[in-house]
Amino acid sequence: MRPSLPKSSLQEPTNPLLYWGLFALLQVFLLLLAFAAGYIFHQWYTGDDLALVRRALTILTQNAYDPLPQPPAPQYGMIRGMLQAMNDPYTVFVEPPQAELQSNQLEGKYGGIGVRLERDADNYIRLFPLPDSPAARAGILENDRLLRVDGKEITPLLSYDEVQAAIRGRVGQHVKITVGREPAFQPIEYLVRRAEVPLPSVTWNLAPDEARVGVIQINVIAETTPAEVRKAIQDLQQRGATHFILDLRNNGGGLVEAGVDTARLFLEKGTIIQQQYRGEEVKTYSVERPGPFTALPLAVLVNQSTASAAEILAGALQGQGRAPLVGSPTYGKDSIQLVFDLGDGSSLHVTAARWWVPGLEPAIRGHGLQPDVPVSEDDPDQWLRTAVETVLSQTR
Repeated sequence: MRPSLPKSSLQEPTNPLLYWGLFALLQVFLLLLAFAAGYIFHQWYTGDDLALVRRALTILTQNAYDPLPQPPAPQYGMIRGMLQAMNDPYTVFVEPPQAELQSNQLEGKYGGIGVRLERDADNYIRLFPLPDSPAARAGILENDRLLRVDGKEITPLLSYDEVQAAIRGRVGQHVKITVGREPAFQPIEYLVRRAEVPLPSVTWNLAPDEARVGVIQINVIAETTPAEVRKAIQDLQQRGATHFILDLRNNGGGLVEAGVDTARLFLEKGTIIQQQYRGEEVKTYSVERPGPFTALPLAVLVNQSTASAAEILAGALQGQGRAPLVGSPTYGKDSIQLVFDLGDGSSLHVTAARWWVPGLEPAIRGHGLQPDVPVSEDDPDQWLRTAVETVLSQTR
């Protein structure tokens, strides 16, 4: 309950001059209080470190022989320096071209014009339209040299990532593509409407010399991965496969939820992983109902480059005894990053949580998942053969 104010404090002064004098003093006091609060907040918010940065920037601007890089390069450099001081290899800054391509990869699709890019002898980008693609329908021909994208000049110094990011965009939007055609390379402009281009995270095939085994290679854990794995198994079953291998070698991870949902396809019950954000309760991901492939004989190929969400999938299957791991110890990344858009297309990936497979020992961090069937790194041809032998030995 709030204490009541003394009655006298709620009454107006009887002398008008005294009233206005007190009112003026009150205004001055509030103004000084606001100024003091603003000063204190400014000092707290900017801090000494930012004062040093501003001082250094002034010195460079006034004294450096070479001009400072144009924005946003200085800001990007400051962000990288701040992250370097954190000493966390997974809290990273990603510039706009790479950020867009990573987003495309995790979504499993992008808006594009359907071209393959290659560099010629002079390091220029040449275009090779895919059959019946928006680029082909617009009139772009094989071996056309890419000169500009929406007015952005494409020089030999630009990376593939920068060129791809310039071409890609929202599905349905138009992009102006300027090409040069041999021999004169005179500019020719095309207005191409972007279409949805799938970016598969999964490829599959029957194992060489063993048609009973279907091999499903998961390259990244994307939004589309669970549906792609379903499709892969159904196709391989129609072709006669009865045993299956998930190949997670060189899979650097992806989305936590997609990794969990992919594990659910093969599990009947139980806990998949637990995770915890700073200051929050532990969250448990469990199997909500039996998956469609709980009875399939299964093995999982892993190596030192199997990491993050790929380790979630492999660890959940190993932890419940659902599938043996074949290969070498995995990378050992048990952290979760949140991705924040910084407004100009760049992004900040911040380590915000940890995850673990309950009961699985040793802990993944620093050790990785340990294979049930080790394979020597010196004999790459033996990996698939060992996985095939392992999965064929299972009876389910």
